[in-house]
Amino acid sequence: MLNLPAYENYLSEIEQQGYCIIHSAIDEQLIADLMADCYRINPHFTLAGIGRQSNLQIDDTIRKDKTYWFDGTSQAQLTYQAIMENIKTTLNRTFFMGLFDYECHYAKYTHGDFYKKHVDAFKGRSNRVITSVFYLNTPNEGGELVIYKPKSKEIEITIKPTAGTLILFESERFVHEVLPAIDKRYSIAGWFRKNASISGIIDPPR
Repeated sequence: MLNLPAYENYLSEIEQQGYCIIHSAIDEQLIADLMADCYRINPHFTLAGIGRQSNLQIDDTIRKDKTYWFDGTSQAQLTYQAIMENIKTTLNRTFFMGLFDYECHYAKYTHGDFYKKHVDAFKGRSNRVITSVFYLNTPNEGGELVIYKPKSKEIEITIKPTAGTLILFESERFVHEVLPAIDKRYSIAGWFRKNASISGIIDPPR
């Protein structure tokens, strides 16, 4: 199911530049199964929020995408999560990151949807360490991911959504945005997290 390039390639890119782009990362059958899963739960996508738990807010001036958090109700979800678990184990063994878990959701962008500049790690609670984006389809136009140079307004790279492409980048380091979609864009956004537990209470997902 996993078609990662030579082990050293993507790990060395993360080490040297803080991100990597892996084309054809996962086989076509799993991509098709994940897309079918999106169609299955399509009525249950909801407008994405900003923040988490008690601080969660809906603000469609910042983002307009719709999301559905993985709930383990399909084999496609379970297979994808198992692949990400393998990547988590590799990242921990290589960089001693102490990654605790992985959380993810489907993201759907329809015409005009966007997500303005932001970072993925929450202020004062840097539990998100590595962000992942996996594209499920290839829109003809729109929905590009723009990653900015650290502490700069200059663009580091602009990535066109292409089915099968997996992007990993440091959550705290890179400001990024999703440009307005023209065609429908389906992806999986996820985060490898540290446990930010307090007083023995395990930090929950999302």
